[in-house]
Amino acid sequence: MNLGLKDRVALIAASSQGIGRATAEAFAAEGSRVAMCARNEQTLQAAADKIRKQYQVEVLAEALDVTNAALVSQFVASVAEKFGSVDICVTNAGGPPAKGFLSASLEEWQSALELNFLSTVYFAREVIPHMQRKKWGRIITLTSITTKQPVADLVLSNAVRAAVVGLVKSLANEFGKDGILVNNVGPGFTATDRLKELAAARSSASGTSEKESFNAWAADAPLKRLGKPREVADTIVWLASERASYITGQTILVDGGMYKGL
Repeated sequence: MNLGLKDRVALIAASSQGIGRATAEAFAAEGSRVAMCARNEQTLQAAADKIRKQYQVEVLAEALDVTNAALVSQFVASVAEKFGSVDICVTNAGGPPAKGFLSASLEEWQSALELNFLSTVYFAREVIPHMQRKKWGRIITLTSITTKQPVADLVLSNAVRAAVVGLVKSLANEFGKDGILVNNVGPGFTATDRLKELAAARSSASGTSEKESFNAWAADAPLKRLGKPREVADTIVWLASERASYITGQTILVDGGMYKGL
């Protein structure tokens, strides 16, 4: 199936590992030119080198902190200078720590807001003008099942990621006339380092083993297993493609059926 993504410019944030890296690989497999960023320079460049060699595509990789608006602006400018445009922007950042409400400090609330909400604002502000000039664009935010179904001890994620959904709806409504589609992808429990961190936190708090946490999450999904990063990535790539040209303002869960609502 031709997804119409060959030579498109896809920017993927936090793409040195996990779902972000799988997403960069999935776009490269479609022949897209890829721009990657993450905080860890060594891990990022290693991922970028592998993608270049495996898929024979152009890759731009720069280390930066997505909570720094000036650095985000500079990065998007570098992408546009190298590739001539920014067609697709996948916003992504590591999740906030596992906390209950009273144990979360005000500093942690501010950090979660900057990391998981304002970083999306920063990228959107920079890429939308490029997309408007071409009358074509895709912004896809990567959040969590918590946008639909709050998860215990993840109050920071439950609250802040919901704000991203409000932003997605607003941008979809405002910029649809410019040919820009804006959607959100919410993974369920997916086999990443982030899930290992959550399992460790749960284990420390409850006295149960990390394996028990993984088994419980898998059992709670109708498919009876954890998700794979590439399964989330494939959904993102499809949303960016011409095959999803009439979908905007939506949240697509990739959760193995774990969300119990209608």
